[in-house]
Amino acid sequence: MKKWTGYQKGVNLGGWLSQCWHAKEHYETFITRADIEKIAGWGLDHVRLPIDYNLIEEETGIYKDEGFAYIQRAIDWCSEFHLNIILDLHKAAGYSFDAGEQEHGFFEEERYQERFYRLWEEIARHFGQYKKMLAFELLNEITDKELCKPWNKIADTCIRRIRCICPDIFILIGSYWNNNVTAVKALPLPQDNFIIYNFHCYDPLLFTHQGASWVKDMPEDFRFQFGHTYNEYLETIKQVLPDQVEVFPKLDCMEKTFGAEFFLTLFADTVKLAEERNTTLYCGEYGVIDHVAAPEALQWYKAIHQAFEYYGIGRAAWNYKELHYGLTDEHFKEVLGEAINYL
Repeated sequence: MKKWTGYQKGVNLGGWLSQCWHAKEHYETFITRADIEKIAGWGLDHVRLPIDYNLIEEETGIYKDEGFAYIQRAIDWCSEFHLNIILDLHKAAGYSFDAGEQEHGFFEEERYQERFYRLWEEIARHFGQYKKMLAFELLNEITDKELCKPWNKIADTCIRRIRCICPDIFILIGSYWNNNVTAVKALPLPQDNFIIYNFHCYDPLLFTHQGASWVKDMPEDFRFQFGHTYNEYLETIKQVLPDQVEVFPKLDCMEKTFGAEFFLTLFADTVKLAEERNTTLYCGEYGVIDHVAAPEALQWYKAIHQAFEYYGIGRAAWNYKELHYGLTDEHFKEVLGEAINYL
C-alpha cells in the first residue's frame, strides 16, 4: 500500500478549535506556539486540527475572519516547526457525530448541504495555497450505517467543488460507524490520486472507552483490563454494550489473547482494499481513555503501533491534551516519554 509521506506520525489538537468553548480567551490559551514546538520535538511529522463550523461561520452563514485567522496561526506555527497539518471539519451546520450538539438536518436538507459545500470552497480559497503541507478532511465521523449512501453522494459533490479551486490538495474521507475501519469498503472509488481513505480506531471500544459517560449503556464504573482473549471481549460486550456487538470484528482464532495480532488482522482486508483501489489508508484518531492505568494504556499503544508500522499506515493519536485522552495530562505523565516512541 502507498505510504502517505509527511503524515506518518501525528497527534490531534482536539479541544482547541473544536469541542470547546468558542471564545477568544480559549482560542488564545488552549494551544500555543510552545505546544507546537513540543510536538515537533517528539519527532512527529504532522498534527490533525479539528475545527467546528462555529469557529469560522456565524449561525446565519456569514464567515468570520477572526476564525480563519486562528487556523492561519496554526498553519504558520506548523510551518515554522516543519509539521504538516490536516484540517478536519469536526462539526458542520446540521451535523455532529455528538448527538449532544443538537445539530440536525444535514442529510435531509439541501440548504445544509449547500452550506457545507460553500464552507469548504471558502476554506479552499483561504488555505489551498498550502497544499504542500496541508490536507482537508471533509467531515468527522459519520455515525449510522444508514447514512452511508447519502454521505457518499454529498462527499462526491463536495470533492468536485473543492477540485475547482484546489485540483491537487489531499482530501480525506471516512465512512460510517464513526469512521470504522471495517466500513471503509463502503466508500466510493477515489475520484483522483489525491483522495485518502480515513478511519478511526478505538478497538475494542470496551477497553478504550471503559467508563465513558457518552457511550450508550456504558456504566461509568465499568473497568476491563487489557489482557483478555478476543472472545472474552466479545462476550463482555454482549452483556455491557449490546449495541456494539455488530461493530466488534469477528476474527478467526477468537481464543487468542489481545495484542498486536488483533490489529494486524483487523486492518488486513482494508489495506488490501486500498491497494486494489490504488489509494492510501490513514488513521485519524486512536487512543485510550484516562480511566485506564497509564502502563496498561501503553500496552495498547504498543500493539496498535506494530500494525501501523507493518502496513505503513499514517496516523494521529487522540489527543494532545484533555478531552479524557490527553497524552500530556497528569494521568499519562509516567509513561509519556516511552509512549512517544509508539505514536
